[in-house]
Order: sequence, then C-alpha cells, then structure tokens
Amino acid sequence: MTGLWQRPGDWIVGWAACGCGVIGLVAGLVWGLRVYVPTAWAAALEVGVPAAAVGGVIGLGIVGVRSLVRWVRARSA
Repeated sequence: MTGLWQRPGDWIVGWAACGCGVIGLVAGLVWGLRVYVPTAWAAALEVGVPAAAVGGVIGLGIVGVRSLVRWVRARSA
C-alpha cells in the first residue's frame, strides 16, 4: 500500500492548492492597488492567506479521499 502523497496525481492536487494561494495573493494585490496603494500589501494578505488556507484544506481533502478509496480497494481485493 502506498502512503499519502505517493502518486503524481496527489502532487498535482497539492500544487493546485498552492496555486489557489498565489492567485488569491495576486488578486488581493491588484484589488489593493486599485483601492488604496499604501495598504495594497495588507489587501494581498487579507485575500491571499485565506485563499491559500481554503486551497490547502480542499487539496488535503481530495488527497485524503483518494487515499481512503485506494485503501478500501486494497483491503477488499
């Protein structure tokens, strides 16, 4: 039986979760630059950090479900 993060698909999900954070960070920066330039860095953090957290939770959930399905299939075979 393979462990967590052993297949290439698992790594793709993990990198996609990190991508959510980067996209959120850029979106927050652009939004902050349009609203008030001196505090754009705070807007980037206010949007980017929650986006990264949500992406990480979703990514770990997907990998966890995939691992559970693999484990159930291995036990029933």
